[in-house]
Amino acid sequence: MDDYESLSHTARDCKYRAVFIAKCRRRTLYAQLRPRLGEVFKRLAMQKESRIEEGHLMSDQVHRMIAIPPKYAVPRVIGFIKGKSAIPLARVYGERKRNFAGQRFWERGYYESTVGRDETAVREHIGKQEQENERLDRLKMDL
Repeated sequence: MDDYESLSHTARDCKYRAVFIAKCRRRTLYAQLRPRLGEVFKRLAMQKESRIEEGHLMSDQVHRMIAIPPKYAVPRVIGFIKGKSAIPLARVYGERKRNFAGQRFWERGYYESTVGRDETAVREHIGKQEQENERLDRLKMDL
Protein backbone atom coordinates (compact mmCIF):
# COMPACT_ATOMS: atom_id res chain seq x y z
CA MET A 1 0.00 0.00 0.00
CA ASP A 2 3.00 2.34 0.23
CA ASP A 3 3.47 2.32 -3.55
CA TYR A 4 1.37 5.38 -4.29
CA GLU A 5 2.03 7.27 -7.47
CA SER A 6 1.97 10.98 -6.89
CA LEU A 7 1.84 14.23 -8.73
CA SER A 8 2.22 17.67 -7.21
CA HIS A 9 -1.22 17.65 -5.53
CA THR A 10 -2.45 14.07 -5.80
CA ALA A 11 -1.62 10.57 -4.68
CA ARG A 12 -3.15 7.54 -6.31
CA ASP A 13 -3.12 3.76 -6.28
CA CYS A 14 -5.27 2.67 -9.25
CA LYS A 15 -5.03 -1.08 -9.68
CA TYR A 16 -7.50 -3.36 -11.39
CA ARG A 17 -7.96 -7.09 -11.64
CA ALA A 18 -8.72 -8.17 -15.21
CA VAL A 19 -9.63 -11.61 -16.54
CA PHE A 20 -10.21 -12.45 -20.20
CA ILE A 21 -10.46 -15.69 -22.09
CA ALA A 22 -9.42 -17.04 -25.44
CA LYS A 23 -12.12 -17.51 -28.05
CA CYS A 24 -13.58 -21.01 -27.90
CA ARG A 25 -11.33 -21.62 -24.87
CA ARG A 26 -8.41 -22.74 -27.04
CA ARG A 27 -6.45 -24.79 -24.51
CA THR A 28 -4.11 -26.29 -27.08
CA LEU A 29 -2.05 -23.15 -27.55
CA TYR A 30 -1.09 -22.84 -23.92
CA ALA A 31 2.26 -24.59 -24.32
CA GLN A 32 3.17 -22.75 -27.53
CA LEU A 33 2.32 -19.20 -26.53
CA ARG A 34 2.73 -18.95 -22.77
CA PRO A 35 6.47 -18.10 -22.79
CA ARG A 36 5.96 -15.10 -25.11
CA LEU A 37 2.59 -13.84 -23.94
CA GLY A 38 3.69 -12.35 -20.60
CA GLU A 39 6.30 -10.15 -22.25
CA VAL A 40 3.84 -9.06 -24.94
CA PHE A 41 1.31 -7.97 -22.28
CA LYS A 42 3.97 -6.04 -20.32
CA ARG A 43 5.21 -4.21 -23.42
CA LEU A 44 1.68 -3.27 -24.49
CA ALA A 45 0.75 -2.05 -21.00
CA MET A 46 3.81 0.21 -20.96
CA GLN A 47 2.59 1.85 -24.18
CA LYS A 48 -0.45 3.04 -22.21
CA GLU A 49 1.68 4.10 -19.22
CA SER A 50 0.33 1.11 -17.28
CA ARG A 51 2.06 -1.72 -15.42
CA ILE A 52 1.30 -5.41 -15.07
CA GLU A 53 1.68 -5.87 -11.31
CA GLU A 54 0.79 -9.54 -11.10
CA GLY A 55 -0.39 -12.10 -13.56
CA HIS A 56 -1.00 -15.70 -14.38
CA LEU A 57 -1.46 -17.26 -17.79
CA MET A 58 -3.71 -20.27 -17.74
CA SER A 59 -4.54 -22.68 -20.51
CA ASP A 60 -7.56 -20.72 -21.70
CA GLN A 61 -7.65 -17.48 -19.72
CA VAL A 62 -5.48 -14.64 -18.50
CA HIS A 63 -5.57 -13.20 -14.97
CA ARG A 64 -3.84 -9.86 -14.46
CA MET A 65 -3.52 -7.12 -11.88
CA ILE A 66 -2.86 -3.94 -13.81
CA ALA A 67 -1.96 -0.47 -12.52
CA ILE A 68 -3.62 2.02 -14.87
CA PRO A 69 -3.31 5.80 -14.48
CA PRO A 70 -6.63 7.63 -14.14
CA LYS A 71 -6.13 9.52 -17.40
CA TYR A 72 -6.82 6.26 -19.29
CA ALA A 73 -10.17 4.49 -19.26
CA VAL A 74 -9.81 0.90 -18.04
CA PRO A 75 -11.81 -0.61 -20.95
CA ARG A 76 -9.58 1.23 -23.45
CA VAL A 77 -6.36 -0.12 -21.91
CA ILE A 78 -7.64 -3.69 -21.64
CA GLY A 79 -9.09 -3.51 -25.14
CA PHE A 80 -5.77 -2.20 -26.45
CA ILE A 81 -3.84 -5.03 -24.77
CA LYS A 82 -6.26 -7.67 -26.03
CA GLY A 83 -6.38 -6.29 -29.56
CA LYS A 84 -2.67 -5.74 -30.05
CA SER A 85 -1.68 -9.04 -28.41
CA ALA A 86 -3.97 -10.93 -30.81
CA ILE A 87 -1.77 -10.02 -33.80
CA PRO A 88 1.36 -11.99 -32.81
CA LEU A 89 -0.84 -14.77 -31.38
CA ALA A 90 -2.69 -15.13 -34.65
CA ARG A 91 0.58 -15.36 -36.54
CA VAL A 92 1.82 -18.21 -34.36
CA TYR A 93 -1.46 -20.03 -33.82
CA GLY A 94 -2.89 -19.41 -37.28
CA GLU A 95 -0.38 -21.74 -38.90
CA ARG A 96 0.25 -18.98 -41.45
CA LYS A 97 -2.52 -20.30 -43.70
CA ARG A 98 -4.32 -17.00 -44.06
CA ASN A 99 -4.02 -13.32 -43.31
CA PHE A 100 -5.18 -12.67 -39.76
CA ALA A 101 -5.99 -8.98 -40.13
CA GLY A 102 -9.28 -8.45 -38.37
CA GLN A 103 -9.32 -11.91 -36.79
CA ARG A 104 -10.08 -12.08 -33.10
CA PHE A 105 -8.19 -14.29 -30.70
CA TRP A 106 -9.83 -13.15 -27.43
CA GLU A 107 -13.52 -13.21 -26.53
CA ARG A 108 -15.19 -9.80 -26.69
CA GLY A 109 -15.88 -9.42 -22.98
CA TYR A 110 -13.70 -9.45 -19.91
CA TYR A 111 -14.00 -9.25 -16.14
CA GLU A 112 -12.66 -6.26 -14.26
CA SER A 113 -12.70 -5.23 -10.62
CA THR A 114 -10.83 -2.66 -8.57
CA VAL A 115 -8.18 -4.00 -6.24
CA GLY A 116 -8.38 -1.46 -3.44
CA ARG A 117 -7.03 -2.49 -0.06
CA ASP A 118 -7.25 -6.21 -0.84
CA GLU A 119 -4.12 -6.21 -2.99
CA THR A 120 -2.49 -9.09 -1.11
CA ALA A 121 -5.62 -11.20 -1.39
CA VAL A 122 -5.90 -10.47 -5.12
CA ARG A 123 -2.26 -11.43 -5.68
CA GLU A 124 -2.81 -14.73 -3.84
CA HIS A 125 -6.01 -15.44 -5.77
CA ILE A 126 -4.32 -14.84 -9.12
CA GLY A 127 -1.45 -17.13 -8.15
CA LYS A 128 -3.75 -19.96 -7.04
CA GLN A 129 -6.12 -19.76 -10.01
CA GLU A 130 -4.51 -22.55 -12.04
CA GLN A 131 -4.57 -24.96 -9.09
CA GLU A 132 -8.24 -24.19 -8.51
CA ASN A 133 -9.14 -24.85 -12.15
CA GLU A 134 -7.26 -28.17 -12.08
CA ARG A 135 -9.19 -29.14 -8.94
CA LEU A 136 -12.49 -28.27 -10.61
CA ASP A 137 -11.53 -30.25 -13.73
CA ARG A 138 -10.78 -33.31 -11.56
CA LEU A 139 -14.16 -32.95 -9.88
CA LYS A 140 -15.88 -32.87 -13.28
CA MET A 141 -14.06 -36.06 -14.31
CA ASP A 142 -15.17 -37.84 -11.13
CA LEU A 143 -18.81 -37.09 -11.85
